[in-house]
Amino acid sequence: MKVLVETSARHVHVSAADLEILFGEGYQLTNKKALSQPGQFACEERVTVVGPKGEMSGISILGPTRPATQAELSLTDARKLGIAAPIRESGDTAGSPGCKIVGPKGEVEIPEGVIVAKRHIHFTPEEAASFGVTDRQVVSVKIETAERTTTFGDVVIRVNPNFSAAMHIDTDESNAAGCSGRVEGEVIA
Repeated sequence: MKVLVETSARHVHVSAADLEILFGEGYQLTNKKALSQPGQFACEERVTVVGPKGEMSGISILGPTRPATQAELSLTDARKLGIAAPIRESGDTAGSPGCKIVGPKGEVEIPEGVIVAKRHIHFTPEEAASFGVTDRQVVSVKIETAERTTTFGDVVIRVNPNFSAAMHIDTDESNAAGCSGRVEGEVIA
């Protein structure tokens, strides 16, 4: 069975408190584009992420706000910034390195929160059942492209009634597989 594969580019999730420091008191995120996961959206707002070796500007914020600020980068991005970011699931930031995030009104130094997102598939319970997989199960996914068919291992299944079926890989993984346009992958349990 096949699932939509989406490329998740570098982005930042911000807390409400950090949003106000970066953009000003009472600031609200501006929804630019709805994402495949219900209630999630890409924002108009951009920030700069600063590491020991440099900075990357124009990084998107994804909304809505979250309890803690974190930056999700590719391994290439992290290396460019000089940050030894671990591969983790989104939100699993304990003990990860930090960075500075700069907005138009201020900056925040997060002591931890820079990760490379582990590739994963979002499913509702019904979708997971139809694919014969369960929450936290690790599977492989075969992506066939014109010249670079690739099978990704270590793909974590994430099941929640608020999800919508989609696999997320980062830009390094997407480029390695030659993904462009609409891409689907075959789940191999």
